[in-house]
Amino acid sequence: MTVTDEKTGPAGGRGVVEDLVASGGLDGLFERIDSGEVGLTGADGLLPALLKEALERGLQAELTEHLGYDKGEQAPVARGNARNGTTVKTISSEVGSFEIEVPRDRAGSFTPRLVRKGQRRMDGLDSMIISLYAGGMTVREIRHHLESTLGVELSVGTISRITDAVAEAVLDWQRRPLEEFYPVVYLDAIRVKVRVDHRVTTRSAHIAVGVDMDGIKHVLGIWVQAEEGASFWAHVCAELANRGVKDVLIVCCDGLTGLPEAIEATWPDSMVQTCVVHLIRASMRFVAYQDRKKVAAALKQVYAAPSEEAALEALAAFSSSPLGDKYPETVATWDRAWERFTPFLAFPPMLRRVIYTTNSIESLNYQLRKISKNRGHFPSDEAAVKLLWLAICNIEDKRARERDKDRNLPADKRKAKPRVVEGRITTNWKQALAQLATAYPDRINPHL
Repeated sequence: MTVTDEKTGPAGGRGVVEDLVASGGLDGLFERIDSGEVGLTGADGLLPALLKEALERGLQAELTEHLGYDKGEQAPVARGNARNGTTVKTISSEVGSFEIEVPRDRAGSFTPRLVRKGQRRMDGLDSMIISLYAGGMTVREIRHHLESTLGVELSVGTISRITDAVAEAVLDWQRRPLEEFYPVVYLDAIRVKVRVDHRVTTRSAHIAVGVDMDGIKHVLGIWVQAEEGASFWAHVCAELANRGVKDVLIVCCDGLTGLPEAIEATWPDSMVQTCVVHLIRASMRFVAYQDRKKVAAALKQVYAAPSEEAALEALAAFSSSPLGDKYPETVATWDRAWERFTPFLAFPPMLRRVIYTTNSIESLNYQLRKISKNRGHFPSDEAAVKLLWLAICNIEDKRARERDKDRNLPADKRKAKPRVVEGRITTNWKQALAQLATAYPDRINPHL
């Protein structure tokens, strides 16, 4: 929110600029910019020049504070230390590269804070590079982008080291302790391309999302493996348990053979719910386009039924209908998944909406697929995990900035999107939690 003063208007740099614009003090500069005589970024740009002057002024102020006397004054003899010229250093920044003169002292005891010793890049440039990488650009694409837009020349190796610097943070995130109890956990996977032994192969990025007692969703981890198999999901569940997850009420997942058994091997009391959306998609593969709306309407009578008996009657009615005769494999898909599909039918509507689909991950997966498609392929499994984690952070940060801009607007004019997954509150969670507490009092109440 903009800070405002009754007399001077908006405070800070914005207010200064507005005063200069109103007084006509920037008219000459704007004319030179419009004519192309002065550029904004790049080695000879206006913004790097302003940043250079600001940094050099700040460094001189730091040295004055360190020595105890201003530049141009005679050094006090008693102090035994004095200014000793400057060292030229090239700095790369998000507005371009430029040279600065870093002041020195004779004793060598001056340690600048504004531009640290050994620092060659402004912190904002590193953040920009990581953001571009999280958006799906390769290190070579980032190098070309920085050179062509900002005039900043960085080697591929330097950019790689900047992005690799987050690898430790990714590892810490992937190994962080988790809560003991999650009412709901969603499991799903997306396909990504990874270079293995000089060949590009398709692998599965497994993603787990947990809903805590406050209804807040958290990405629990990302794992990349050659195939989306039940045995690897068993490894994922075991790792989550090793990180502290002792109990999960409901695990919502796709209909992968052997996956329910893998989940129950880790959390024996968990209810495994097949994602209805996955089930609908699987059964609609056999349906011709012109019949899809009719089949979808018939299947809705099954998964929206008030009880398992009513659902079975609706499936039998569809099976005996002309559409059922035309698409027997659609009926067979529901028959095979029936045991794992029906558990949620025992719950009231609010709780059904929470557990009947992995849409919480689906919306995230949609965003991640776009980024991985732009990226092409990854050099390793670790690189895939790193980018996917960065992409999640980048997406959530971007949406948070958009929401912050809309905060003071009327509700009907806000266009910013909500959180994708991380930190998002589950819709109607209070009612769903109350229904869970009624169904599982012994397991819920100790955590309330």
